[in-house]
Amino acid sequence: MSDYEDNEREEYAPRQGRRRFVARRRVCAFCLEKKKTIDYKDTSMLGRYITERGKIKSRRKTGTCARHQRRLAVAIKRARHLALLPFTAEHMRRY
Repeated sequence: MSDYEDNEREEYAPRQGRRRFVARRRVCAFCLEKKKTIDYKDTSMLGRYITERGKIKSRRKTGTCARHQRRLAVAIKRARHLALLPFTAEHMRRY
């Protein structure tokens, strides 16, 4: 074998001693606090679960469980109807 072939193999060989990134499973913040209800009037808390464009973030991104995600969506929608939270981002609105 030539030196060129040996160098080429070293380039494509898997790197030794490197750890793979393992994502930790997110735990529902509401379950940890043992919250019974999600208040639609707490806009600072609800704001963490909304994107900058005004969309509700997914369970995968926030780590909430299915039960609390449903309650969170209802609370966000109530706050929107009462004009506590925006339906869309500021730059998308036309006056």
